[in-house]
Amino acid sequence: MKTIVATTLAAAAAIACALPAQASTWNTLDGAAPIVIAHRGASGYRPEHTLASYALAIQMGANYIEPDLVMTRDGHLIARHEPVLDGTTNVASVFDASRKTTRMLDGVSTTAYFADTFTLAEIKTLSAVQTRGRTVDYGSHITRYDSDRSIPTLDEVIALAKAQSTATGRTIGIYPELKHSTYTSQQAQALGFSATYFEDKLVSTLHAAYGNSANAPVFIQSFEVNNLQYLNTRTDIKLVQLVDADDVRADGSMSLVAPYDRPYDQAARGRTVTFADLVSDVGLRMVATYADGIGPWKPYLVKTVDDGIDRTGDGVVNINDRLVVGSTGVIEAAHAAGLLVHTWTFRNDASGYGFADPQAEMQYYYSLGVDGLFTDFTDTGVAALAAAAVPEPGTYALMLGGLLAVGAAARRRRGG
Repeated sequence: MKTIVATTLAAAAAIACALPAQASTWNTLDGAAPIVIAHRGASGYRPEHTLASYALAIQMGANYIEPDLVMTRDGHLIARHEPVLDGTTNVASVFDASRKTTRMLDGVSTTAYFADTFTLAEIKTLSAVQTRGRTVDYGSHITRYDSDRSIPTLDEVIALAKAQSTATGRTIGIYPELKHSTYTSQQAQALGFSATYFEDKLVSTLHAAYGNSANAPVFIQSFEVNNLQYLNTRTDIKLVQLVDADDVRADGSMSLVAPYDRPYDQAARGRTVTFADLVSDVGLRMVATYADGIGPWKPYLVKTVDDGIDRTGDGVVNINDRLVVGSTGVIEAAHAAGLLVHTWTFRNDASGYGFADPQAEMQYYYSLGVDGLFTDFTDTGVAALAAAAVPEPGTYALMLGGLLAVGAAARRRRGG
């Protein structure tokens, strides 16, 4: 009998030791662990959309790195958050104001340095700068790419992901976003390219690198609809419909104000479908006809209410103090429609609706069943995933009790 009990206890200890690396059951679409998506790379620590930012994210454990894509005048795809270069590069110190132009960008008149007015050679003379008032500490989290602040092409991002996959022994995926497809289509045609050049160039590049397969470590994302519907006829690579909003009201409902009220391609065609419509039951079924997942802003998934209570006790009531009501049901409805849910954006320095602790916030979303999340701080996302994978103390007791019961049953079967 002592042998059986000792064996049972040893088995319980072994399982307990293994669990941090392998969670029990996730509430994801397929039961697999969620993915950590490095939003613009490790942009909390390095200038966004640089090889240094992507390399650091990979070093910290990201499953996917996210290059937002825009087009140059000579048709190259480069990694920038917007076609506007002003806020993320030193363009104003390299080129004079005569290179600025005024364009309509998603219905908003914008005067800026636009990427599609520069050749790739000119883009390569620029350096990326840190955003959001963040500082860069090159003395910590060192990577071999830290001295390279150039603007990378999509090809360079793919080459990095593949090289790091080989170096680390784990697959590093990429998660490109087509930025402002309606705008880019107009500019592409003005430059002598086809109306779908942006999408076609992305597809041909990805197929050359990864093949035309739903199993490729790639997701293509967009806030627009028609480009994803077009891509669905051109590739088997996974597609994700992004879902935006303007703000969150005090009662937890979504504020929809132009240009964040609807996909711009729909607005440009005079259609009334809003982003909120896309996450309704009917909308999710429609999205499932052309995409593999949705990428909603996180307040669509968790309702929080501004009830005026200072929960953090710091004397100031802000978004961190909002009452967390719980799931809105969008995750569950999306999964019922067969769609993955990848939500955004989680930051250590901002945006914690109902949470002052960014790791606790991410753990909460993991527990609800998101299939992945975007974060500027990859290390926090990885830590949150590891913490969410560890069962509560009570779970260990239940496991141990179950194993002891198995041991007792074995003793009864053996007549002991």
